Amino acid sequence: MPLPLVHHPAFDALFDEAHRFPMRKFTRLAEILVEDRLVPRGFHEPVPAPVEALELAHDPAYVEAVLTQRVSPTIEKAIGFPVDARVALRSRCATGGTLLAARLALDTGLACNTAGGSHHASRTGGAGFSVFNDVAVAAAVLLHEGTLGRVLVFDCDVHQGDGTARIFAGDPLVYTLSMHGERNYPQEKAQSDCDVPLPDGMEDKAYCALLPDLLQHALTQARPDIVFYNAGVDPHREDRLGRLSLSDDGLAERDRRIIGFFRDRFIPVAGVIGGGYSRDIETLARRHTILHRVAAEFV
Repeated sequence: MPLPLVHHPAFDALFDEAHRFPMRKFTRLAEILVEDRLVPRGFHEPVPAPVEALELAHDPAYVEAVLTQRVSPTIEKAIGFPVDARVALRSRCATGGTLLAARLALDTGLACNTAGGSHHASRTGGAGFSVFNDVAVAAAVLLHEGTLGRVLVFDCDVHQGDGTARIFAGDPLVYTLSMHGERNYPQEKAQSDCDVPLPDGMEDKAYCALLPDLLQHALTQARPDIVFYNAGVDPHREDRLGRLSLSDDGLAERDRRIIGFFRDRFIPVAGVIGGGYSRDIETLARRHTILHRVAAEFV
Protein backbone atom coordinates (compact mmCIF):
# COMPACT_ATOMS: atom_id res chain seq x y z
CA MET A 1 0.00 0.00 0.00
CA PRO A 2 1.41 3.44 -0.89
CA LEU A 3 1.54 6.18 1.72
CA PRO A 4 -1.85 7.95 1.86
CA LEU A 5 -1.32 11.56 0.75
CA VAL A 6 -3.96 14.28 0.93
CA HIS A 7 -4.24 17.18 -1.51
CA HIS A 8 -6.82 19.61 -2.87
CA PRO A 9 -6.28 22.14 -5.70
CA ALA A 10 -7.80 24.83 -3.45
CA PHE A 11 -4.76 24.59 -1.14
CA ASP A 12 -3.26 27.20 -3.49
CA ALA A 13 -5.18 30.48 -3.15
CA LEU A 14 -3.27 31.92 -6.15
CA PHE A 15 -1.48 34.81 -4.49
CA ASP A 16 0.65 37.18 -6.50
CA GLU A 17 4.20 35.84 -6.85
CA ALA A 18 5.56 38.87 -5.01
CA HIS A 19 3.54 38.11 -1.87
CA ARG A 20 5.54 37.36 1.27
CA PHE A 21 3.67 34.07 1.73
CA PRO A 22 4.82 31.54 -0.92
CA MET A 23 1.34 30.25 -1.81
CA ARG A 24 2.47 28.63 -5.09
CA LYS A 25 4.45 26.03 -3.16
CA PHE A 26 1.31 23.96 -2.56
CA THR A 27 0.65 23.41 -6.26
CA ARG A 28 4.29 22.68 -7.03
CA LEU A 29 4.61 20.33 -4.05
CA ALA A 30 1.76 18.19 -5.35
CA GLU A 31 3.20 18.23 -8.87
CA ILE A 32 6.58 17.02 -7.63
CA LEU A 33 5.00 14.17 -5.66
CA VAL A 34 3.18 13.07 -8.82
CA GLU A 35 6.27 13.46 -11.03
CA ASP A 36 8.35 11.41 -8.61
CA ARG A 37 5.69 8.67 -8.47
CA LEU A 38 4.92 8.99 -4.79
CA VAL A 39 1.17 9.00 -5.44
CA PRO A 40 0.65 6.00 -7.78
CA ARG A 41 -3.04 5.80 -6.91
CA GLY A 42 -3.70 9.51 -6.74
CA PHE A 43 -4.29 11.89 -3.85
CA HIS A 44 -7.02 11.57 -1.29
CA GLU A 45 -9.07 14.76 -1.77
CA PRO A 46 -10.66 16.28 1.32
CA VAL A 47 -13.95 18.10 1.65
CA PRO A 48 -13.92 21.60 3.15
CA ALA A 49 -14.17 21.46 6.92
CA PRO A 50 -17.79 22.04 7.98
CA VAL A 51 -18.80 24.88 10.25
CA GLU A 52 -19.55 22.61 13.20
CA ALA A 53 -16.03 21.17 13.02
CA LEU A 54 -14.38 24.60 12.85
CA GLU A 55 -16.40 25.75 15.86
CA LEU A 56 -14.93 23.00 18.04
CA ALA A 57 -11.62 24.90 18.01
CA HIS A 58 -12.64 28.45 17.06
CA ASP A 59 -15.15 30.99 18.28
CA PRO A 60 -18.33 30.82 16.18
CA ALA A 61 -18.21 34.57 15.53
CA TYR A 62 -14.71 34.25 14.05
CA VAL A 63 -15.71 31.24 11.94
CA GLU A 64 -18.66 33.18 10.54
CA ALA A 65 -16.45 36.19 9.82
CA VAL A 66 -14.07 34.03 7.77
CA LEU A 67 -16.80 32.24 5.85
CA THR A 68 -18.55 35.53 5.00
CA GLN A 69 -15.26 37.37 4.32
CA ARG A 70 -15.91 39.88 7.09
CA VAL A 71 -12.75 39.42 9.13
CA SER A 72 -11.75 42.61 10.90
CA PRO A 73 -8.81 44.61 9.51
CA THR A 74 -6.98 44.05 12.80
CA ILE A 75 -7.15 40.26 12.48
CA GLU A 76 -6.37 40.37 8.75
CA LYS A 77 -3.26 42.37 9.58
CA ALA A 78 -2.27 39.76 12.17
CA ILE A 79 -2.85 36.99 9.61
CA GLY A 80 -0.80 38.75 6.95
CA PHE A 81 -3.27 38.80 4.07
CA PRO A 82 -6.94 39.61 3.37
CA VAL A 83 -9.42 36.81 3.95
CA ASP A 84 -11.28 36.74 0.64
CA ALA A 85 -13.38 33.89 -0.79
CA ARG A 86 -10.36 31.99 -2.12
CA VAL A 87 -8.53 32.23 1.21
CA ALA A 88 -11.64 31.14 3.12
CA LEU A 89 -12.05 28.09 0.88
CA ARG A 90 -8.35 27.30 1.06
CA SER A 91 -8.44 27.42 4.85
CA ARG A 92 -11.45 25.13 5.05
CA CYS A 93 -9.92 22.66 2.58
CA ALA A 94 -6.54 22.59 4.34
CA THR A 95 -8.31 21.95 7.63
CA GLY A 96 -10.41 19.23 6.03
CA GLY A 97 -7.17 17.83 4.65
CA THR A 98 -5.59 17.46 8.07
CA LEU A 99 -8.75 15.84 9.41
CA LEU A 100 -8.74 13.41 6.48
CA ALA A 101 -5.04 12.67 7.01
CA ALA A 102 -5.77 11.89 10.65
CA ARG A 103 -8.60 9.51 9.73
CA LEU A 104 -6.35 7.80 7.20
CA ALA A 105 -3.58 7.53 9.78
CA LEU A 106 -5.98 5.88 12.22
CA ASP A 107 -6.85 3.36 9.49
CA THR A 108 -3.38 2.71 8.08
CA GLY A 109 -0.92 3.96 10.71
CA LEU A 110 0.49 6.92 8.77
CA ALA A 111 -0.75 9.61 6.39
CA CYS A 112 0.34 13.10 5.35
CA ASN A 113 -1.34 16.26 4.19
CA THR A 114 0.29 18.45 1.51
CA ALA A 115 -0.75 21.50 3.54
CA GLY A 116 -1.56 22.13 7.20
CA GLY A 117 0.31 23.24 10.26
CA SER A 118 -1.42 26.64 10.58
CA HIS A 119 -0.59 26.71 14.25
CA HIS A 120 -0.77 30.43 15.02
CA ALA A 121 -4.56 30.62 14.73
CA SER A 122 -6.12 30.65 18.19
CA ARG A 123 -9.70 30.33 19.33
CA THR A 124 -10.65 33.96 18.67
CA GLY A 125 -8.72 34.72 15.49
CA GLY A 126 -5.97 34.00 13.04
CA ALA A 127 -2.37 35.21 12.97
CA GLY A 128 0.95 34.51 11.29
CA PHE A 129 -0.41 33.30 7.91
CA SER A 130 -2.84 31.03 9.81
CA VAL A 131 -6.60 31.43 9.34
CA PHE A 132 -7.90 28.20 10.90
CA ASN A 133 -5.80 25.95 13.12
CA ASP A 134 -6.16 22.72 11.14
CA VAL A 135 -4.45 20.44 13.67
CA ALA A 136 -6.53 21.83 16.53
CA VAL A 137 -9.75 21.38 14.57
CA ALA A 138 -8.87 17.81 13.56
CA ALA A 139 -7.90 16.86 17.10
CA ALA A 140 -11.04 18.44 18.53
CA VAL A 141 -13.27 16.64 16.02
CA LEU A 142 -11.78 13.23 16.76
CA LEU A 143 -12.02 13.77 20.51
CA HIS A 144 -15.59 15.08 20.22
CA GLU A 145 -16.60 12.00 18.23
CA GLY A 146 -14.99 9.71 20.77
CA THR A 147 -12.82 8.26 18.01
CA LEU A 148 -9.80 8.49 20.31
CA GLY A 149 -8.97 9.47 23.85
CA ARG A 150 -5.63 11.27 23.85
CA VAL A 151 -3.68 13.39 21.35
CA LEU A 152 -0.07 14.49 21.02
CA VAL A 153 0.85 17.51 18.90
CA PHE A 154 4.59 17.28 18.14
CA ASP A 155 5.39 20.60 16.49
CA CYS A 156 8.81 21.14 14.88
CA ASP A 157 8.01 24.30 12.92
CA VAL A 158 10.64 26.93 13.73
CA HIS A 159 7.91 29.21 15.10
CA GLN A 160 6.16 28.30 18.33
CA GLY A 161 2.76 26.64 17.98
CA ASP A 162 1.24 29.36 20.14
CA GLY A 163 -2.30 29.11 18.80
CA THR A 164 -2.44 25.36 19.39
CA ALA A 165 -1.07 25.81 22.91
CA ARG A 166 -3.72 28.41 23.71
CA ILE A 167 -6.61 26.40 22.26
CA PHE A 168 -5.71 23.34 24.34
CA ALA A 169 -4.41 25.07 27.48
CA GLY A 170 -5.55 23.05 30.47
CA ASP A 171 -6.99 20.25 28.32
CA PRO A 172 -5.72 16.95 29.78
CA LEU A 173 -6.53 15.05 26.57
CA VAL A 174 -4.18 17.03 24.29
CA TYR A 175 -0.46 17.33 24.94
CA THR A 176 1.26 20.12 23.01
CA LEU A 177 5.00 20.05 22.40
CA SER A 178 6.68 22.86 20.47
CA MET A 179 10.33 22.78 19.40
CA HIS A 180 11.03 26.29 18.06
CA GLY A 181 13.46 29.15 17.68
CA GLU A 182 13.70 31.02 20.96
CA ARG A 183 14.09 34.44 19.35
CA ASN A 184 11.68 33.93 16.49
CA TYR A 185 8.01 34.82 15.95
CA PRO A 186 5.76 35.12 17.87
CA GLN A 187 7.31 37.71 20.13
CA GLU A 188 4.87 36.86 22.92
CA LYS A 189 5.06 33.11 23.45
CA ALA A 190 2.25 30.94 24.75
CA GLN A 191 2.81 28.09 27.21
CA SER A 192 2.73 24.68 25.60
CA ASP A 193 2.73 21.56 27.74
CA CYS A 194 6.36 21.26 26.67
CA ASP A 195 8.32 24.12 25.08
CA VAL A 196 11.81 23.58 23.67
CA PRO A 197 13.31 26.98 22.76
CA LEU A 198 16.31 26.70 20.45
CA PRO A 199 19.20 29.15 19.96
CA ASP A 200 19.82 30.88 16.63
CA GLY A 201 22.10 28.96 14.29
CA MET A 202 21.50 25.47 15.70
CA GLU A 203 22.74 22.80 13.26
CA ASP A 204 21.73 19.23 12.44
CA LYS A 205 23.75 17.33 15.04
CA ALA A 206 22.75 19.43 18.03
CA TYR A 207 19.11 19.51 16.94
CA CYS A 208 18.78 15.78 16.42
CA ALA A 209 20.60 15.07 19.69
CA LEU A 210 17.61 16.56 21.53
CA LEU A 211 15.08 14.22 19.96
CA PRO A 212 15.53 10.91 21.86
CA ASP A 213 14.78 12.38 25.28
CA LEU A 214 12.01 14.62 23.91
CA LEU A 215 10.30 11.74 22.17
CA GLN A 216 10.38 9.55 25.25
CA HIS A 217 9.13 12.45 27.38
CA ALA A 218 6.26 13.14 24.97
CA LEU A 219 5.28 9.48 24.85
CA THR A 220 5.28 9.17 28.63
CA GLN A 221 3.36 12.37 29.25
CA ALA A 222 0.88 12.22 26.38
CA ARG A 223 0.17 8.47 26.06
CA PRO A 224 -1.33 9.35 22.66
CA ASP A 225 -3.75 7.50 20.45
CA ILE A 226 -2.53 9.65 17.55
CA VAL A 227 0.33 12.06 16.89
CA PHE A 228 -0.06 15.19 14.78
CA TYR A 229 3.44 15.93 13.50
CA ASN A 230 4.16 19.43 12.20
CA ALA A 231 7.19 18.98 9.93
CA GLY A 232 7.89 22.63 9.17
CA VAL A 233 10.96 23.10 6.97
CA ASP A 234 11.61 26.64 8.21
CA PRO A 235 14.42 25.44 10.55
CA HIS A 236 16.44 25.11 7.30
CA ARG A 237 19.56 27.25 7.04
CA GLU A 238 18.31 28.88 3.82
CA ASP A 239 14.82 29.73 5.08
CA ARG A 240 13.99 33.44 4.95
CA LEU A 241 12.27 33.41 8.35
CA GLY A 242 14.04 30.58 10.12
CA ARG A 243 17.22 31.60 12.02
CA LEU A 244 18.27 27.97 12.53
CA SER A 245 20.79 26.10 10.37
CA LEU A 246 19.47 22.65 9.52
CA SER A 247 20.26 21.06 6.15
CA ASP A 248 18.01 18.96 3.92
CA ASP A 249 19.66 15.88 5.42
CA GLY A 250 19.05 17.22 8.91
CA LEU A 251 15.36 17.74 8.21
CA ALA A 252 15.10 14.22 6.79
CA GLU A 253 16.81 12.75 9.84
CA ARG A 254 14.48 14.73 12.13
CA ASP A 255 11.43 13.39 10.29
CA ARG A 256 12.80 9.85 10.24
CA ARG A 257 13.50 9.78 13.96
CA ILE A 258 10.12 11.25 14.94
CA ILE A 259 7.95 9.21 12.58
CA GLY A 260 9.97 6.08 13.24
CA PHE A 261 9.74 6.45 17.02
CA PHE A 262 5.96 6.47 17.02
CA ARG A 263 5.45 3.94 14.24
CA ASP A 264 7.80 1.51 16.04
CA ARG A 265 5.24 1.72 18.85
CA PHE A 266 2.27 1.34 16.49
CA ILE A 267 1.00 4.84 17.23
CA PRO A 268 -0.68 6.50 14.21
CA VAL A 269 0.99 9.62 12.84
CA ALA A 270 -0.66 12.36 10.77
CA GLY A 271 1.91 14.64 9.15
CA VAL A 272 1.40 18.27 8.10
CA ILE A 273 3.92 20.39 6.25
CA GLY A 274 4.08 23.50 8.45
CA GLY A 275 6.09 26.55 7.47
CA GLY A 276 8.73 27.16 4.85
CA TYR A 277 9.62 30.50 3.27
CA SER A 278 11.60 31.19 0.12
CA ARG A 279 11.23 33.04 -3.17
CA ASP A 280 12.58 29.91 -4.88
CA ILE A 281 9.34 27.92 -5.10
CA GLU A 282 10.95 24.91 -6.78
CA THR A 283 13.54 24.44 -4.04
CA LEU A 284 11.04 25.16 -1.28
CA ALA A 285 8.43 22.73 -2.62
CA ARG A 286 11.04 19.99 -2.94
CA ARG A 287 12.15 20.69 0.63
CA HIS A 288 8.57 20.18 1.81
CA THR A 289 8.48 16.79 0.05
CA ILE A 290 11.10 15.54 2.50
CA LEU A 291 8.24 14.75 4.90
CA HIS A 292 6.40 12.65 2.34
CA ARG A 293 9.52 10.86 1.11
CA VAL A 294 10.60 9.93 4.62
CA ALA A 295 7.09 8.92 5.65
CA ALA A 296 6.95 6.60 2.63
CA GLU A 297 9.84 4.64 4.16
CA PHE A 298 7.50 3.48 6.92
CA VAL A 299 4.66 1.98 4.88
